[in-house]
Amino acid sequence: MTGMMASNLVSRWSGALWSGALGICAIVAVIRPAEADPRAVVELFTSQGCSSCPPADKVIGDLAKDPSIIALSMPIDYWDYLGWKDTLADSRFSARQRAYSRMRGDREVYTPQVVVNGAVHVIGSDRSGIENAIDKTDTGTGVMSVPVTMSLAGKQISVSVAESKEPAISHGEVWICSIAKSVPIEISRGENRGQQITYHNVVRNLLKVGDWNGHPESWTVPLENLTRDGVDGAVVYVQDGSREKPGPMLGAAYTSLH
Repeated sequence: MTGMMASNLVSRWSGALWSGALGICAIVAVIRPAEADPRAVVELFTSQGCSSCPPADKVIGDLAKDPSIIALSMPIDYWDYLGWKDTLADSRFSARQRAYSRMRGDREVYTPQVVVNGAVHVIGSDRSGIENAIDKTDTGTGVMSVPVTMSLAGKQISVSVAESKEPAISHGEVWICSIAKSVPIEISRGENRGQQITYHNVVRNLLKVGDWNGHPESWTVPLENLTRDGVDGAVVYVQDGSREKPGPMLGAAYTSLH
């Protein structure tokens, strides 16, 4: 189903928080060390109704095993009319994908599409293309140059953003998202009918933490603002620009929630 999205598609990014409940039996303080800072954030825009997507979903599962890469699945909703409503999709992810396209100026919006470090798009099933894009963006000014850490204690998660390793980088938005590491879905209609597909590192909740101004800053977020059924991980990222005009990824961190 790789191709341009219909031009009359209307997607809206909602600022509302998702809420839910997740029983977290035991949480210990975890701080990700500087040497573990990832070199790339890889976002896959996928759909349960897209017959071309399962190979890309598998690639994201493989990339998620690499500690130097933060791989995320962001299911979109614009193929729901084809006979199967994506059970994980959110219009905010469709809006994010469109915002990336506007910033690049290429109008390329399709599935499966990967965006690497907020800058380069690649067909989601093209593993070598993704790896090349990681290498390409890794040389960009400021890309993944901001150290980010998370720590967990009780019912709170603390986020710390340090100064950039490149002095010219001095602003960005800080976002935290909760993820479900593995979500198997039985699809009974549409292009993938009869298949069970596992989706990896699916974003289930997204919240803006604050604005980073180039100086070391910290925030505390109640876990109840992030969690919902099936959530077992969290990712924090610092990104240049805004949600309407997303720019390069400046830094990120991942932690398991249990």
